[in-house]
Amino acid sequence: MKILISNDDGFQAPGIVALHDALKDIADVEVIAPEHNNSAKSNALTLAAPLYVHDAHNGFRYVTGTPADCVHIALKGVLGYRPDLVVSGINNGANMGDDTIYSGTVGAAMEAYLFGIPAIAFSQIEKGWAHVESAARVARRLVERIERERMLDGPAWLLNVNVPNLPFDELKPIKVCRLGRRHAAEKVITQESPRGDVMYWIAGAGSAKDSGEGTDFHATAAGHVALTPLQIDLTDHANLGQWGETVTRLLR
Repeated sequence: MKILISNDDGFQAPGIVALHDALKDIADVEVIAPEHNNSAKSNALTLAAPLYVHDAHNGFRYVTGTPADCVHIALKGVLGYRPDLVVSGINNGANMGDDTIYSGTVGAAMEAYLFGIPAIAFSQIEKGWAHVESAARVARRLVERIERERMLDGPAWLLNVNVPNLPFDELKPIKVCRLGRRHAAEKVITQESPRGDVMYWIAGAGSAKDSGEGTDFHATAAGHVALTPLQIDLTDHANLGQWGETVTRLLR
C-alpha cells in the first residue's frame, strides 16, 4: 500500500508527524505538505505564481503553496506513481459541519478524490495537540481495516474523520454521522494599524446550530470518533424540478 500524506498546518506540525509515524510501518508513505500554515484555504490552487518543492530535514517534502497544491503537484508531477490512498491531517482543531467547506485539511483530501483516489481527512476536536497520538492510532487502525477489507480497489471515496482529544482507551467507537451546522461566525475583529489604518481580522467560527443526534457534533461530544462520508456534487437535486418551473415562468 502506498500512501501520500498532506495537511494544512504545515510540514512541521505535530499532527502530520504523528500521522506519518503511525502509518510508516504499515505502508510506503511519503509526505508532501505546505511550508506554512494554510488553514481555511479549502480547495484553493495557486495559478498565478510558481510553486517550489523542497526537501525537509525529516525526510518530508514541503511546498510553497496550499494543501490542494501539494496533492495536485504530487499526483501530477512529483511522485511519479499513483498512491493507493491519500491521508490529510491530523488537523489542529475540528473540521465538522460547515468547517468542511473552508477546511484546507479536507481540501487536500478532496483534491485526491477529484483524481479518483480514496482519501481521508483526520482532525482533532480541540486545538493544542493534546492526545494527538490517540488520533494517530485511530488513523492507523482505520487504514489497516480499510486495506484488509480491500476498500482501496473500488471506486474512490472521501471520508472526514474527527477525533476527540482523549486517551485512546477512553475513545468511544466510530460513528457514521452527517455534518451538523454552525451558527454564523463571530463578529470580525477590528484594530488600528501603526499607520492609523483599520485592520480587519476574521473571527472564530460560530457555535453549533445543528448538533442533534446523528451529527458529527453530537457524536464527538459524547466521546465518539465521528466519520462522515463526503461528496462533491453541490446540486440541489431535491429542488431541480421546482427551479425548472420557476425559470419557465421567468422566461415567459
